[in-house]
Amino acid sequence: MAKYMISEQRNRLNQIVEFHVDTLKVESILSKKRELGPHFPKFGILVLSYNTSGQIQNTISRIPISIKDAISEIFIFDNNSPDNSYQVALSLKESSPWKDKISVFKNERNVGYGGNQKVGYRYGLSKKMDWIIMLHGDGQYAPEYIPDLIFEALNGDYSVVYGSRMINRKDALAGGMPFYKFVGNQVLTRFENIILGTNLAEFHSGYRMYSSSFLKSVPFEENTDDYHFDTEIVIQCRALGQTIREIPIKTFYGDEVCNVNGMKYARDVCLAVLEYRLHQLHILRRGKYMVQFGEFYSRKRSPFSSHEIILNQVNPNGSILSYEDQNNLLFDSLKSINPNTKAIKSKNELPDKEEFSEIILLDIIPKVANDHEFLESLQKNLKEGGRVIFSTPNVALFVYRLSLLIGRFDYAQKGILDHRHLRFYTKSSVTRMVRKAGFSVEEIIPVSIPFELVFESIGKSMLLKSIDWIYYLFAKMFPKLFAYQFVVVAKPNSLFRKHDHH
Repeated sequence: MAKYMISEQRNRLNQIVEFHVDTLKVESILSKKRELGPHFPKFGILVLSYNTSGQIQNTISRIPISIKDAISEIFIFDNNSPDNSYQVALSLKESSPWKDKISVFKNERNVGYGGNQKVGYRYGLSKKMDWIIMLHGDGQYAPEYIPDLIFEALNGDYSVVYGSRMINRKDALAGGMPFYKFVGNQVLTRFENIILGTNLAEFHSGYRMYSSSFLKSVPFEENTDDYHFDTEIVIQCRALGQTIREIPIKTFYGDEVCNVNGMKYARDVCLAVLEYRLHQLHILRRGKYMVQFGEFYSRKRSPFSSHEIILNQVNPNGSILSYEDQNNLLFDSLKSINPNTKAIKSKNELPDKEEFSEIILLDIIPKVANDHEFLESLQKNLKEGGRVIFSTPNVALFVYRLSLLIGRFDYAQKGILDHRHLRFYTKSSVTRMVRKAGFSVEEIIPVSIPFELVFESIGKSMLLKSIDWIYYLFAKMFPKLFAYQFVVVAKPNSLFRKHDHH
């Protein structure tokens, strides 16, 4: 009786959940194929198989045959299933309409859900695929949506595309997603969005497409072999600054067997996102999150950031020279304070005879080999009573003290341990350097950890604003220990300038 009821329930679900191929998108894809000819991207479909002997034939048969010309290869990786999934997959090479494009492999041992993805991506990259679509062999994710994924790749500026069940949440429940899984999915997604500063409808979809350029730019091989591989690669997207394109899909829970331990998965997901934040703060360092950035720094808006502190120090009635080597982050703001602000990006651009009331050096001093000599040379460009205002990192921040205590000192793409920094300072050492250059220190202002960049939501969350404010109080009370950076305001010594003019 129970089996009959389950069977009836699945029949009803099949009637409720209908999957339609978008013929307009198919036509667009084929038109692009004709237009680009041999330059059309190579799309590969990675089918993950584990105990899918009862579903994989149906799953492959549902891949729209109308897009066959757009697909270079379907590669099925069986993860050493104890049933006859591998043999069933092999039979597809004889009976399926896709038989001439199907390759079937069996791992010598079960390498885990994440490990099976690694094997598949490695294979796809070796075959020079431009895009790899991940499809579960059990049919939980409708193959009919593959044209939708390809359409996004051809018509949008994305490197990562997900099919999300939660854009239209009612479809997930209509497709038979158990209510406890629905709630768990939403709770975990909400937690991950808050911690990572993202805004995804769903973190836990197994329907994904990655460009080869993205896969080559992230060390996915260092990710876990377990189920939270999918979370770690989302974090790598976040670390790389990649936009994830989500498209709505329906789903269907049929007779597939779930192999995921829900509580362990939830724990692993939560630990992964927290680990990434600790990595960003240099409390932990993880190679899998050390990705290459196209742009190193961005404008900070927190009132306790180096950018805002510098702007608050600027005299709007004086003449200003801004020297920064990245993207002129402060230039527009300085121009709004004083329209006559000038900007340079290298010391070779320093004017010989022009003098300024203030010279702003944004993260320049740590990148200069002869720091005090460079600072001393700026005196010729300062008017009488002029000032130099510059920012420099505090290498004695408590995080790095702890890192050194356990024998770790790892360079990074940005931040205090920016790999381009030639010098590192404490409050005492930067004071000595300024004095050696013939300046007196007017003020050294502590800077808070840039929580707005860590969480990307400083302007939206009162909680994070409070954290920012509380941390800054600690930085003011104990600057040597808690200041992330220092903003230094310095004036040339009058005796030195008199001697210089003499």
